[in-house]
Amino acid sequence: MVIRTLAASDFETVFSTFAEAFSDYVVPFAPTREQLREMLTRRGWVPELSVAAFEDERMVAFTLNGLDGERGYDSGTGVVPSHRRRGLGRELMEQSCDLLRAAGAREYVLEVIDTNTRAVELYRSTGFVETRGLQCWRYESPSTDISAANSSTRESSSFQPADIVSEWRDVEPSWQNSDASIARARDPHILFGDAQGYAILFPSSGDLAQFAVRPDARRQGVGTRLLQSADALAGKPLRIMNVDERDAGIAAFLERSGAKKIVRQLELIRSL
Repeated sequence: MVIRTLAASDFETVFSTFAEAFSDYVVPFAPTREQLREMLTRRGWVPELSVAAFEDERMVAFTLNGLDGERGYDSGTGVVPSHRRRGLGRELMEQSCDLLRAAGAREYVLEVIDTNTRAVELYRSTGFVETRGLQCWRYESPSTDISAANSSTRESSSFQPADIVSEWRDVEPSWQNSDASIARARDPHILFGDAQGYAILFPSSGDLAQFAVRPDARRQGVGTRLLQSADALAGKPLRIMNVDERDAGIAAFLERSGAKKIVRQLELIRSL
């Protein structure tokens, strides 16, 4: 068994191994080649800070890491079914920590579905601590008025990206929905709203990456208009991923709007 760091040229091997490693995942997850490439781009994948295990030149396990300042991020860890319970996940995690620490990271962040008990136990046993729960939602409007949606997405003359201030957010977005992550994305995304609220949507995937209403403008229908606009622009069900469950207001709003919770994740962080 050989464990080594990766290079950008390893992407095709990563793709095929990713498909095998996640073939029996607790939630169906089978991204296309381009979907995986976009996911890794957006999450800041750095091949040289990522590691994989090879047996006779066949990749059998991997940890794909990103780095943003002093924070490292596990974009995906997987082991093919035939090589599980051999300690590969633990070994790759420790080597990842060494690489990230040497690159200047002071903490290592990851997310894991809460029902994936083996993975949760592994991460906790290697020093990760739960920092928050993250809810994932699916929204599909029963009927959307396209003309009304177009009207509500029209930006006001005073609305600019710089107007999106942190005070509008009750909690910080998760790694994959952060400002830095959106800036790295190659897939086209739409920023729309006005001085009362805004949303950032990736129409190709239906990913509603950010969504916020100014505190003094809440409960006035702004959120509903933004949500319906996003639904119309995407033309497909919306994915609203990693909503911090400490924000009871957004959860209550999504539930009232008819969104359905699909899975719960845990954000875990290890100090390096």
